Amino acid sequence: MSNSEQVRSKLDILRENIDEVDAQLLRLLNQRAELVLKVGKLKKSNKLAVVHKDREQALLARLCEQNSGPLQMEMVVQLFQHIIDTLKQLQR
Repeated sequence: MSNSEQVRSKLDILRENIDEVDAQLLRLLNQRAELVLKVGKLKKSNKLAVVHKDREQALLARLCEQNSGPLQMEMVVQLFQHIIDTLKQLQR
């Protein structure tokens, strides 16, 4: 097997692993979305605001503390802020 074929083979394996992780992420995001729907329903029935900035800031801070890399803290905040903002739409 040539070096080029070995590299392609390794890339294929890594890409398959990425595909598996992506599928897991999608399942987890949908689980999170289900929980967000339940929170939204509870908030709506009790006339509570959808946005809770203190909760969001505490969540982002906790995730940054838990982050062991290689994601930079700014990346963690951007990713999760986008997830939060996107899933807030389910609560409206």
